[in-house]
Amino acid sequence: MNKMLIDVGSTYFKVSANNEISHYFRNFDKDIFDDLTLKCKDLINKFDKNDIHICSSANGGLSTLIIGITESFSLKFASNIAYNSGINIIESVLYNKINNYPIPSDIIDVVIIVGGIDNVNNIFDEKLFDYLKKVNYQNIVYVGSSSQNEFLNENIKNLKILGNIISNKLHMQEDNLKEYLTNLYRENIMGKEDIKHLYDITNNQIYSTPYVVNKSLPFIHTKLEVVDPFIVIDIGGATTDIHYSKDLVDDNIITSNEYDRLVFKKLGVYKSRDSLVFSAKNNEFVYELLAHLNTTENILDEKGEKSTKLLMLLSIFLVLYKVSHQHQKYLNIKLDSLNSIVLTGGITKVLSDDEIEDIVSFFYKKILNFNTFPQIVVDKDYSIWTIGMQNKGENDVCK
Repeated sequence: MNKMLIDVGSTYFKVSANNEISHYFRNFDKDIFDDLTLKCKDLINKFDKNDIHICSSANGGLSTLIIGITESFSLKFASNIAYNSGINIIESVLYNKINNYPIPSDIIDVVIIVGGIDNVNNIFDEKLFDYLKKVNYQNIVYVGSSSQNEFLNENIKNLKILGNIISNKLHMQEDNLKEYLTNLYRENIMGKEDIKHLYDITNNQIYSTPYVVNKSLPFIHTKLEVVDPFIVIDIGGATTDIHYSKDLVDDNIITSNEYDRLVFKKLGVYKSRDSLVFSAKNNEFVYELLAHLNTTENILDEKGEKSTKLLMLLSIFLVLYKVSHQHQKYLNIKLDSLNSIVLTGGITKVLSDDEIEDIVSFFYKKILNFNTFPQIVVDKDYSIWTIGMQNKGENDVCK
């Protein structure tokens, strides 16, 4: 294809052109646009603006706080739509326990309120408004029972009201909220000065990288030797994402998406380094893993290539742990049913195949009590995102 594809990551630029993929470590002292054009000016000048396509995760994505009535419908449906729109969930608040939740210290990009099928009354009361007064947020949207529209609109300033994401048959209705969230992402991108300047080199919409990676999964076999069922673990500088087929979870919901995504905003190896170290130190199995790797916890407090490499290994273990039966906060993926685990992202440029397999093997033996583990496929060129960029439809909601 006579196109230039660019992924602006939190630590690397990835550029695909003329059937070759190049990687450039970002200079954080420079504006993103200036850094990219300095490194790739000659190549960029060979392409028309209509033929340059860009995705980005450099802004860290949007953050959301979700307030819902039930775990099984409200929070589950809203979380699924948020993740698949490239949104990072900071907190999920069960409404009947809202007074027990701490107030997020971060600025929340968007609060999502959901609950009840249409015509269900008296869902929310004053404690919702008291809680929201303490939250620092920029946008707020309601996607619950229509009978609450007027009451909430009168009491919440600048509330955006959309159609209920829960149908009367308890099926998920995702389109309106998904479009709203992906448009917020687009506006956020356009509001970032160093990202906004990228429109100087392209006439096309800039997409969310996690959204693009999810788009690639049905076509992944065209690039990599992957055996179904599989998961993709994308470990970057700011976040770690896991992409999976819905067949791998029991807690399934009706949606048009064949694949879902779960993001761990605090498991990145550069921008989220401190939170990754915190997660590692508070995991009961990590100390056994460190002993297996012939090192100690002291290395976690060091800075340097050796320490960063260890954090990359720990991020693989921690993300598998968080979606295993050992951990109940997130959904549980049927890891014992996997035939392939695909690793992509910045770690593929640092870790060897043997090092990755050693971590996965340790996890399967220690956590799942398996003597075997799935095939490991390492996307060394970090090419998965290019599949998604080439296969996104013209009418995609985040265009």
